Amino acid sequence: QVQLAESGGGLVQAGGSLRLSCAVSGRPFSSHVMVWFHQAPGKERKFLGGIRWGYGTTYYADSAKGRFTVSRDRAENMVYLQMNELKPEDAGLYYCALGNSYSAIPTEYRAWGQGTQVTVSS
Repeated sequence: QVQLAESGGGLVQAGGSLRLSCAVSGRPFSSHVMVWFHQAPGKERKFLGGIRWGYGTTYYADSAKGRFTVSRDRAENMVYLQMNELKPEDAGLYYCALGNSYSAIPTEYRAWGQGTQVTVSS
């Protein structure tokens, strides 16, 4: 069974950068995708982007292109989300998830972490 654990959240000023990590316990298949979701306070989880575990190809929601970058280190069993030019609306919980294919629907994913909190100061 795959387990995920996010870390790296914290306080950052608007316009700054933050790098989130997702530690993967277990053995994902090479065809699996590892993705990131954002949940702003009082709102639903929103797909940001992800990476295919085997080949490292990425896919992003339009809202994340340019500012956010997903990467992974298979040797370390880690997935990362590099966030740049942070805005107040980026605040909230960030989750990593594992699935068979990309989807904007959270219930399509097979495993989730507990989330890491990001606060953007203004």
